[in-house]
Amino acid sequence: MSTPILMLALALAQAPNGQTLFENTCATCHTAAGDARTPSLAALRQRTPEEIVAALTTGAMREQGADLREAERRAIAEYLAGRAIGSGATATAGRCSSPPPFDPSKGPKWAGWSGDITNTRFQPAAEAGLTAEQTPKLVLKWAFGFPNAVTARALPTVAGGRLFVGSQSGTIYALDAQTGCIIWTFQAKAGVRTGIVIGPKPSGGYGAYFGDQRANAYGLDAATGAQLWTRQLEDHRSANITGTPTLYQDRLYVPVASSEEAQGGNASYECCTFRGSLVALDAGTGALVWKTYTIAAEAKPIGKNPAGSTRWGPSGGGIWSSPTVDAKRRVIYAATGNMYTEPQQQTSDAIMAFDLESGAVKWASQVTAKDVFMICQAGAGNCPAAGELGPDHDFGNAPILVTRADGKDVIVAGQKSGIGWAFDPDKQGAILWQYQAGKGSALGGLEFGSAVDRDNAYFAVSDTIGSDQPGGLHAVNLATGKRTWFAPPPPTKCAAGRGCNAAILAAITVIPGVVFTGSNDGGVRGWSTKDGSIVWEFDTNRDFQTVNGVAAKGASISGPGPIVVGGMLYINSGYGALGGRPGNVLLAFGVQ
Repeated sequence: MSTPILMLALALAQAPNGQTLFENTCATCHTAAGDARTPSLAALRQRTPEEIVAALTTGAMREQGADLREAERRAIAEYLAGRAIGSGATATAGRCSSPPPFDPSKGPKWAGWSGDITNTRFQPAAEAGLTAEQTPKLVLKWAFGFPNAVTARALPTVAGGRLFVGSQSGTIYALDAQTGCIIWTFQAKAGVRTGIVIGPKPSGGYGAYFGDQRANAYGLDAATGAQLWTRQLEDHRSANITGTPTLYQDRLYVPVASSEEAQGGNASYECCTFRGSLVALDAGTGALVWKTYTIAAEAKPIGKNPAGSTRWGPSGGGIWSSPTVDAKRRVIYAATGNMYTEPQQQTSDAIMAFDLESGAVKWASQVTAKDVFMICQAGAGNCPAAGELGPDHDFGNAPILVTRADGKDVIVAGQKSGIGWAFDPDKQGAILWQYQAGKGSALGGLEFGSAVDRDNAYFAVSDTIGSDQPGGLHAVNLATGKRTWFAPPPPTKCAAGRGCNAAILAAITVIPGVVFTGSNDGGVRGWSTKDGSIVWEFDTNRDFQTVNGVAAKGASISGPGPIVVGGMLYINSGYGALGGRPGNVLLAFGVQ
């Protein structure tokens, strides 16, 4: 045998076998009944090979992936996806022939997590450009497909006639809000699920600000997409940014969370050392102004797990949602997640108030103590023993600061416990009322975002675990905490199976007279604020012809939910995580 042929034979013989690698290193968690948030083998097969490699390299499975060679990660990804890396679709079509003028100072906008810095998710009539009477006339105007994606979970934002949205691949798109054609793109270092915040730059013009799944924050020129600055906010390997930053007076306030709780079943991992934080950056340069951890004490060794690996604590307290500015009191509020390891702190599962100028913690109002939780089986790996594992009732909602009709300021936030809370900002976050909207669970209760108007708080229920009837929408009087009305889950829009239920994980939005929701069943709905009756709905469970020529379909809706601006409603459909069904489409609706 000649030398070249021998070398080829040896290379082929040594090529890693993706199926064998998966069965030896991954199957225990992904093929056995366990935590509902761990993707099943069937769910993994619906993902792209690029996404799987990213998960093993920089994503939630980076610790497990660190034990694999690059070729082994690639082999696993291509085995699961059933195709080679680089063989998927690319976005080459759909460029604007003549981009419209860009002036965010004029016209309606939704330029952050909410249309306001208080995160009410209420869009006034002038900005909405859509009335309750017009809502039943909404029709699909255009669809945009995200290439090589199985999840569309980034918040779209609109300003100056342009729509800005991130993607699973890390590509940022600036689109014409009326037609969906592409004006510019930018490639981030990792996937982006935050909203793209649009606001004035200190030097003039407008910036576009966001964070990625590797805890990098960015500032771009909103007109051109040119990078102004980027800064890594946390060097912990599990750190990420999921909450949309908040821009206020030339400072960008960025929340930092992590996926370290996914290492609960990894007995060889020394767990855990991550602490959540809120970071203030100079919007012009990205320079650090202050960084405050949600857990003051740095993690220290606290013992060994059953495999002999060192356990560290305290840890956890990630901030998953957008921070909320209180200009009157000169503070900024953030909602925190659960602990990963003990000793328990008073700042997990809490609403925290930070001084705007210095970042000093002003107060913390904790609603669930002893919530030490990891994704694992009790007693295994780094998991707390049976009876010590918390309920995972962290906050995924952003705090909402609202002034009631009687002039009283209130902070409202929904929790995964199924409880909607009202806190007093003038009394160190004292609880004013609580309302049990759902049963609550790790994937239940009130997930990604509630909304308010002057009279009511609106709580959308998930309850995908532990309930035979997930979903439902509640209107609760802001002054009393008593129910105004309840709308039960409607008939689902999809066939039976995974992710086919009326659970509302996605954040919701209110305009005068209508609450808009996106559901796990793929339905987009408008509900009357008067009585909870459905006034409009659209089924996204189908293939769409897209303006950029990418094959796209809708499915489960989760994450940021709908936004309404300038007479249009925009929403992403497709959520191949947390018990949902994959998809990859951005939809734009307008009045017929």
